[in-house]
Amino acid sequence: MADGCLLVGDIGGTNVRFALANEDVDEGYAQELSLKCADFESPEEAINAYLQEVQAPAPRVICLAAAGPVINGEVQFTNNSWRLIEENLRVTFHTEHVRLLNDFEAIAYSLPLLSDADCINLGPVLKGGLGGGNYTAGVLGPGTGLGAAGLVSLGDATLPLVTEAGHVGFAPETPLQLDLLVQLRQRYDRVSDERLVSGGGLENIYWGLGRIQNIAASPLSAGEIFSHCQKESHMLAVQAVDLFYEILGQVAGNLALTLGAYQGIYLAGGMVKRYPEMIAGSRFREGFENKGRHGRIMRTIPTLLIQHKQPGLLGAGRVASRLQEAARELRP
Repeated sequence: MADGCLLVGDIGGTNVRFALANEDVDEGYAQELSLKCADFESPEEAINAYLQEVQAPAPRVICLAAAGPVINGEVQFTNNSWRLIEENLRVTFHTEHVRLLNDFEAIAYSLPLLSDADCINLGPVLKGGLGGGNYTAGVLGPGTGLGAAGLVSLGDATLPLVTEAGHVGFAPETPLQLDLLVQLRQRYDRVSDERLVSGGGLENIYWGLGRIQNIAASPLSAGEIFSHCQKESHMLAVQAVDLFYEILGQVAGNLALTLGAYQGIYLAGGMVKRYPEMIAGSRFREGFENKGRHGRIMRTIPTLLIQHKQPGLLGAGRVASRLQEAARELRP
């Protein structure tokens, strides 16, 4: 165990980011490098290219986060031909210490490691992070889809809660949202939260509002809608973003109640991280707190916008260092 590195990665449909976890538990990572998945036929080939680039020894621990469900130690990607298989990684790199994580599972593992500087408070202030003791927290992130996970700390155990919460059915809470649901039912047999709280979801909201108001608006991408909203040059775009943040708040509040995540809900991903002023000035907290008889509880729950560059790598690094610790304890 004296030789070899602790390899961590965060793999999406287009890019893979690799890094080396630091030797000490919970101490982060170094030598981050982003590669294009399309440049390599397999994840093993990409790993070898990374190790050569940073001149690292063969890994003794491998922990990779992936944008997809981990089923029986395997991940099949939707947007590229790669397959991640724990057993293949063990054989190729001659190590038993391999772990695959869902991408939001990895982010959940990072939550206790985030400092005050890594987050922006949206609502009640949480100083010093989650800290020690028992807690339940959740993380939510709109992007291509809508990812969600939780983290429970109880005694000496810290356990992730891997979910598909983004695919629960959308529940409108205002007359306008009900009208929007009626419009979206013309596009989809079933309308999940992800159909509204994601990049494509913002585009759906924009399209639906145009239908409700009988406005023949030209289609816009999520990035274009945000750009028009920042300039306040397109009223329909402004309305769409405003409603997007309100519904994001509702969904985040639902996650808090579902998990019992009273110590905090974190927001992850570039889609929300890129516009901190916009979400801070939006109806996000109103949507979050609007839970009827539980409104008093909701007003006490912190919501935090993650600003850390790569929380997925941070979480994977935490898991990798603990895999190494467990391996050391098993040595005779």
